Amino acid sequence: MRRDAPLNIAIIGGGSAAFAAALRAADAGAAVTLIESGKVGGTCVNVGCVPSKIMIRAAHLAHLQDHHSFAGLKKNTPAIDRARMVAQQQARVEELRRTKYEEILGGYADIKLVRGYARFKNADTLLITRPDGNTEELCADRILIATGRSPSIPDIPGLKGTPYWTSTEALAATVLPKHVIIYGGSVVAVELGQAFLRLGSRVTLIARSTLLPKEDSAIGAELKAILENEGMHIIINSVIGSVRFDGGQFKIEADTQTLSADKFLLATGRTPNTSELNLSEIGVSTDAQGAVTVDEHMRTNVPNIYAAGDCTNQPQFVYVAAAAGTRAAINMTGGDAALDLATMPGVIFTDPQVATVGLSEMQASAQGITTDSRMLTLDHVPRALANFDTRGFIKMVVEKETGRLLGVQVLAAEGGEIIMTAALALRHGLTVSDLAGELFPYLTIAEGLKLCAQTFSKDVKQLSCCAG
Repeated sequence: MRRDAPLNIAIIGGGSAAFAAALRAADAGAAVTLIESGKVGGTCVNVGCVPSKIMIRAAHLAHLQDHHSFAGLKKNTPAIDRARMVAQQQARVEELRRTKYEEILGGYADIKLVRGYARFKNADTLLITRPDGNTEELCADRILIATGRSPSIPDIPGLKGTPYWTSTEALAATVLPKHVIIYGGSVVAVELGQAFLRLGSRVTLIARSTLLPKEDSAIGAELKAILENEGMHIIINSVIGSVRFDGGQFKIEADTQTLSADKFLLATGRTPNTSELNLSEIGVSTDAQGAVTVDEHMRTNVPNIYAAGDCTNQPQFVYVAAAAGTRAAINMTGGDAALDLATMPGVIFTDPQVATVGLSEMQASAQGITTDSRMLTLDHVPRALANFDTRGFIKMVVEKETGRLLGVQVLAAEGGEIIMTAALALRHGLTVSDLAGELFPYLTIAEGLKLCAQTFSKDVKQLSCCAG
């Protein structure tokens, strides 16, 4: 049925999911109101992906100056000017926020940006508190929740009122700490921990369980050994009991020991920004953390209310958020689009990088699938040998009866650059025999995928280089 007026869509948030949805909805003829209380662009461009990867890359280059493996190249202790690094980093952040978000809005007459905090009055009406304190109502035909997440702050005795860091403060710090204690064992903890270590800080990492507990156990164990070899002090299966700050030093009680450092970084996960939305009042379902529960179409349990991005129960990756936002917009404007996460690749930007797609052995077993697997260490990959960097491995998990690929776990330099090859193989139902027979360029780390596939039927130690 044709409408006399454009569909009105309200989007709470201004990050990747929100912008993807706004642009797609506007292209479909909807009138869109984007409600944002802070900087547009969300976590990724402002305080997440972009600044962290800049810092990690700079730290990698600093590390190589004094730790490369090539004979005849003089090693040098790098001179670090953290203030200049942060100035360049933040200039790039501001550039990307301007060109990829703020300026794009100027080209869309049907997207209105409203500054303020939104909460639900009822299922089709929002109350928006503007910066001047005034409140206005906004009615909409469809509403998208895309409010993202914020760093989770654990309830540790003595923590409140101390100048602890989250990733936001750590990335913007213009002075390197002499010693930083990091509480956490997942993505933010290992990425920023290695970066600070390579820029010259002493780093102690305290993990409540193991490193990267959601990944295949071999990845966490091997990465722990690599980080410790670089000089990081790692304490696993430990809980911080209390925190004190004496004006210059943090005193951290962890199990039976007391640790001191000038900086304390919390990296204990992120909490959905949903507590102030009045979701319970209108019956929108959330999980125990407060994440909005959505189906593959980004629909909540309340008609005409959708959600996308980190505030939902979907994986917290910016590309998932953007894809979810686009599909939400299609569905809000009368289409039918689902988000299939079965072959979603993930990357953790340590060095070597952690890159995964599909099922691990444990996940496949939990689904009742009988598996077979192989692990190829990188000392069997010619490119890794030529790079004099054989840290890590490639692991493949397959369905035992058919040889169909189920999942790939990679710990390798630039592992993130090869995981999409594995994702496409998984998407198209390839077997290890298919991969083993494919042509892979030599010398590349990606050739390791072929070699790992070949280990299901051959001893790669007995193969010549570029063995077909």
